Amino acid sequence: MRLILAIAAAVFLSASAQAPEAPPTRAEAYFAMGCFWCAEHDMEAVPGVIEVVSGYTGGTTRGPSYEQVSAGGTGHYEAVRIIYDPARIRYSQLLDAFWKNVDPFDPAGQFCDKGESYRSAIFAVNPAQRKLAEASKAEVERRFGKPVATRIIAKRAFYPAESYHQDFAAKNPVRYNFYRRSCGRDARLKKVWGG
Repeated sequence: MRLILAIAAAVFLSASAQAPEAPPTRAEAYFAMGCFWCAEHDMEAVPGVIEVVSGYTGGTTRGPSYEQVSAGGTGHYEAVRIIYDPARIRYSQLLDAFWKNVDPFDPAGQFCDKGESYRSAIFAVNPAQRKLAEASKAEVERRFGKPVATRIIAKRAFYPAESYHQDFAAKNPVRYNFYRRSCGRDARLKKVWGG
């Protein structure tokens, strides 16, 4: 009986060791797109995106507050962490959505928001993401025939923003829509990308 159990266990272990790994059901992407309220709202609408969290990344200050980041000097960007299903959407498709929601030529910020925390950036989680991000940036530069100000940076610590910033567009639609319109975001995006 012990011999039969030992053989069965060996066969099972051998078979499971040869079985291919299941593809991941979740992956992460990090983007700075100016105001994180707008970035969160726009990226949540992308099919295959599971969750979007507003926060801060790219700087050296640990656990920064909104006041610290917006005052400058922390090195942090307003950014979003995107959890997505790689079986439904590829990272290259997220990059397409990113580009269509930023002004890639503004080195000072995005739309009416200027300053270091409002610049656009792609935070690559791994070498594969960096390679795809660099290729997509080169394609944007080819399309428009001019340099892109958006930076590609290795992912750093991400700090979720305060709770009142999360899902801001859904919780405060009147204030959000007024901000978005008065900031000229959609008008500038239409001018850059058309449509």
